[in-house]
Amino acid sequence: MNIEQARFNMIEQQIRPWDVLDTDVLELLTIVKREAFVPAAYRGLAFADSEIPLPGGENMLAPRVEARIMQELTVQKHETVLEIGAGSGYMAALLAHKARHVTTVEINPELKALAEKNLADYGVTNVEVVEGDAAQGYTGLVQPHSPYDVIVVSGSLPFVPEALLAQLKVGGRMFAVVGTAPAMTAQIITRISEVKFDTVGVFETLIKPLQNAPAPSQFKF
Repeated sequence: MNIEQARFNMIEQQIRPWDVLDTDVLELLTIVKREAFVPAAYRGLAFADSEIPLPGGENMLAPRVEARIMQELTVQKHETVLEIGAGSGYMAALLAHKARHVTTVEINPELKALAEKNLADYGVTNVEVVEGDAAQGYTGLVQPHSPYDVIVVSGSLPFVPEALLAQLKVGGRMFAVVGTAPAMTAQIITRISEVKFDTVGVFETLIKPLQNAPAPSQFKF
């Protein structure tokens, strides 16, 4: 396989047609090598338009979804990022290239170790990989970067918990896929003030639920 040709085809045939036209994002996809974060058994699928299996029954998101996340969030060099669900470390690497610092929280010890190794092997130095459950927000003992400019939730949520919204700075943005199968919407939530949030639906998708995501209320009138 010609890796650079496969990468070019991914960008031109999957990502551009999905309304990812930001040249900075397209360049980022050539700089941060996706194949370096794909498990060896699936490396041949690194540029395929599909999710890729990870240990613990989790998946890497499809490349077009990763690219849209980066385009919609417009991460800046001075900003701090919280990622919930480290996976293989690839999204953290993309975010780290744009941000000042990324804290990525992973509930699965095997995935935490995988992300940590992949990021270290790739030479990424501004990401901290933490083992923990951040479905209700990251409540680690040491949170020098909280509240955050950007929050990325890598699994779907039936709704966004208030505790997670509280960790977003005023002016900060959150990416979350909200809903339950078969209807989920990727949202950008911007904190306008201490009490006001603006939510914009950016595309429809279907991804695995975040582990330990809060359950929707079963009560009906």
